[in-house]
Amino acid sequence: MEAIAEYILKNYKNKVVEVCVGNYFKVAEKLSKKLDIICVDLKPRKTPDIKFYVDDIMEPNLSIYKNSELIYSLRPPLELYSYIVNISKAVNADCLIRPFGNEFSNDGKLINYKGERFYIWLNRQDF
Repeated sequence: MEAIAEYILKNYKNKVVEVCVGNYFKVAEKLSKKLDIICVDLKPRKTPDIKFYVDDIMEPNLSIYKNSELIYSLRPPLELYSYIVNISKAVNADCLIRPFGNEFSNDGKLINYKGERFYIWLNRQDF
C-alpha cells in the first residue's frame, strides 16, 4: 500500500477522500501529512486525527466529496465499485480502486505502479 500512497502524493495536491475505510488508516495517515484527507465509512470509526464522516456511498451526501481531486478505496467489495465511481463522476474527481484480489473492472484503466495494481478513472475536467 506504500506504492499507492506514493502514487497519490505524486499526482494529487489538495483534497482526497478515502471511502470504505474500515479500520485500516495507514494510507490516509501518510497522505494526511501533505494533503487534505477525509475518510468515510458506513459505521463510525475512531480515526488517528483524520477527518471522518459516516456516509452510505449507495446514497451519498455529495457535499462530503465536493471539491475533491480524488476518491479512492482500498480493497472494497466488488459490488461497491460502481457506487464509488459514480460519486467521483458526480463531483468531478478522479477515482482509484485497489481491488481486494483478482477482481477486475471493465471501464477503469489498470495501473501497475511499483508492483501495486489498481484501477483509475480520470474524471477531472479542470486540470
